[in-house]
Amino acid sequence: MEGEIMGEGEILGGGEMPGGGEILERTRSLAAPFVFFIIIAFQFAAKRLQDLKRGASKTDKEMQLRAEIKQLLKDAASYSQPSTFAQAAKLRRMAAAKEKELANYQAHLTQEMKLSYDLYLKVLFIVKVIAHVVIILWFWSSPVVYVSQHLVQPFGRLLYWKIGGSSDNNVRVGIIPWLILCSRVSKFVCRLIK
Repeated sequence: MEGEIMGEGEILGGGEMPGGGEILERTRSLAAPFVFFIIIAFQFAAKRLQDLKRGASKTDKEMQLRAEIKQLLKDAASYSQPSTFAQAAKLRRMAAAKEKELANYQAHLTQEMKLSYDLYLKVLFIVKVIAHVVIILWFWSSPVVYVSQHLVQPFGRLLYWKIGGSSDNNVRVGIIPWLILCSRVSKFVCRLIK
């Protein structure tokens, strides 16, 4: 009975199983897009947070203050007679006070938004570093993708760093060069998409 279980364990472990190489090749062929999509997801998240940080949305209170200022200045402009000069000056002072209140509110809101987005960016950066370390450890000794040697003729040695040369006219691309390439491409794609 133990021999049978042991034999099944070998089959399940892939020791003697026919087609085990196909599963390994399929896993390797999915590694490159998997890593690329992880890198591009982090890049899009960072870009989105940066965009939100730069252009914080207007709140209801801010829009209400702007409308009140506009109305006060409009009313002040309607008093153009010398006899209504005092009323116009009073309305302009009220508009100036509202503008000062709006500026203070915007400064407070901007500071609050900046702190919250900075925290999100720091957390995203930490998660990104951890993900990169995990990906590097996961694919350290195995090639991520195979590329024809003709396509990477002068740069072949750079691509198979820590993996070992080429085989069958294919260059085995290591994880470090693949991460660098994915980072560059994802930054380029993020700049194109606005």
